[in-house]
Amino acid sequence: MSTVNLDSAIPEHLRKDRTTPIKLSPNFVPPYASYASRFPESVKEIVMAIIGVQYCTPTYSSDTAVSKITKFLNTAPESMRPTFWEPAAVTDPTGAYNAAVIAYWPSAGKYEQWGEKSGFKSWWDGLDVKSEPHGWFLEVFTPTVDRWETVISAQDIKEGSSHMRDGISGDIKEHGYWGSMRDRLPIAQVDDLDGEKAESEKSEKGPDPLNARIRIPGKKNLAVIRSGQDWSGTSPEERKLYLETMHPVLIKGMEFLRDNPEIGCYSCRFMDVVDAETGKPDKERTFGLAYFNELASLEKWSKSHKTHLDIFGGFLKYAKKLGPDMTLKLWHEVLVLEPDQQYFEYIGCHGKTGMLGSL
Repeated sequence: MSTVNLDSAIPEHLRKDRTTPIKLSPNFVPPYASYASRFPESVKEIVMAIIGVQYCTPTYSSDTAVSKITKFLNTAPESMRPTFWEPAAVTDPTGAYNAAVIAYWPSAGKYEQWGEKSGFKSWWDGLDVKSEPHGWFLEVFTPTVDRWETVISAQDIKEGSSHMRDGISGDIKEHGYWGSMRDRLPIAQVDDLDGEKAESEKSEKGPDPLNARIRIPGKKNLAVIRSGQDWSGTSPEERKLYLETMHPVLIKGMEFLRDNPEIGCYSCRFMDVVDAETGKPDKERTFGLAYFNELASLEKWSKSHKTHLDIFGGFLKYAKKLGPDMTLKLWHEVLVLEPDQQYFEYIGCHGKTGMLGSL
């Protein structure tokens, strides 16, 4: 079999004559099957919003702050509500507990209407850092669909933005090799997607973020990846294999990205999907959510650093051992954003929260 028998991750209506070189070799055959979500042609942009709360100490109890967020999501007119949302949480290296709801809309207009009609926007704008007992953060991405790519390990997987799809590709050719992520992005057919390099000089010290409301401006071609794992449906034998071989190296990789901003990673949260009622991370589902100064920095870590090589090599062995019996679900979505397609605001959060780290 050759790549001519495989589908392309880029849907037909977004294909263009290339002005940038493709990374895919003519005779490359992927070592395993993967697929891409197909969104309706009427969808021109996708919104992913991370609405979160930050406590200075760890807790896994049911949380009234998260309940307030979900109430806004559920009480707006149905046509304006997100297509999909789910809660997640992580305790960061400072010991702070971060709980968030991640929500998706099929257009920026729908998101903005929701913000107005639900009362969320007026509530958010009225938050006073001096009177809040904890921090809040809002991170919103509104890329056009040519700046969004997905890859999933099985056609029945619906995670994140894939809840908005109206179809699924066949087995795609652009995966399983270094550079395939870029090849799946429609915009990368005609754009090198260069981003902003790290500043060589430190900026002047700003306000204490714990006592301030801080808005971070968008950055040119910021790269965002949300990459998830779901082992809830695996057999006891496969679950044991995953938890003993794959999960530990995945944690190491996420911790390296989190703790080494000099490689171009502003923020990395390795989050547990939590039960919406109990707040407990018992869903056997996790995901990494990371922000890079540009796609090239994400690619460099993927291709050359031991922590990712261990993840990738471990998965190849895992997939080869289980073959068609593998039921572990894997997926990711990657966004590369224009500055005006990003919104970051932090209220009473510590200085290593999300894009505050870029300061």
